[in-house]
Amino acid sequence: MRIVISGGLGFIGSNFISKALKKNYKIYNIDKESYASNKNLLKIFNKNKNFKHKKLDIVNFKLLRSYVLKIKPDLIINFAAESHVDNSINSPKKFINSNIFGTYNLLEIARLVFSKKKKFKYIQISTDEVYGDLKLSDKSKFNEKTAYNPSSPYSASKASADLLVKAWGRTFKLPIIITNSSNNFGYYQNKEKLIPKTILSILKGKKIPIFTSGNQVRNWIFVEDNVNAIFKIIKKGVIGESYNIGSKTELSNIKLVKLICYELSKYKNYTYQRNLGLIKHVRDRPGHDKKYSINVKKLKKLGWVERADFKKAIKKTIKWYVENKNEY
Repeated sequence: MRIVISGGLGFIGSNFISKALKKNYKIYNIDKESYASNKNLLKIFNKNKNFKHKKLDIVNFKLLRSYVLKIKPDLIINFAAESHVDNSINSPKKFINSNIFGTYNLLEIARLVFSKKKKFKYIQISTDEVYGDLKLSDKSKFNEKTAYNPSSPYSASKASADLLVKAWGRTFKLPIIITNSSNNFGYYQNKEKLIPKTILSILKGKKIPIFTSGNQVRNWIFVEDNVNAIFKIIKKGVIGESYNIGSKTELSNIKLVKLICYELSKYKNYTYQRNLGLIKHVRDRPGHDKKYSINVKKLKKLGWVERADFKKAIKKTIKWYVENKNEY
């Protein structure tokens, strides 16, 4: 299978590529190599004869079209996205360009591919944040029929992209599938995200900023489980459908940070009290979502099961960042 991947040097995309190469898929990665791209991974991926990389921004339609049409892919997966909420509040236009116009470009190119190759799929990698949030006391969960109600420029741009994908599927009969995953964690995640930021702050003795009380609740999935879900969806997913990807683990931000403080206290020179002392409560971000909760019954019908044990996975993640802290 020939797969064009956009954003493959990002967190989820790179973990997907690692597994895809082990399955002997031919991977053609497109990445603009921004600050969030892990260019060190090219040293690893380039050793595999089935991996090709092109530095290219999906906003550049002309170059993107020329490159993808030469490949004639069986599948396009769009991992590329500006994804940090704080950055979207400070610079919304970047998110509009990459997440909306970039997706539009990929969809138009996918139409051209599909017109000449009927065995073809387009998969959009999205987020549960498109649904907005729940009250902390709410026992309900987001399902695939939950109405979109985004809170931030980031989630609004992803919701807009999802709607474009749905429309191209309906109007142009493009064979599309959308995945909406919860918060991912694991190896190679950018240091601006909560878990690596907390780990690296503790290792370097820096303050750990927590918005207000830190009671915001998130659903956390180990990135390997998300990748496994994407592979299951590639094989068994129904064209035109969306699939939520989440886990059994829901934690408030403050509980998660304290858990990391505790786990790192098992390492030399990092006592629990010292780690807790690094927590700094800061003013809340505008439009901050309170709670995410994910219903994954539809995904499980495809045969997907959550394999990672959260406590073991978080320990493995912490160990990885301890061993690779100098790269950050």
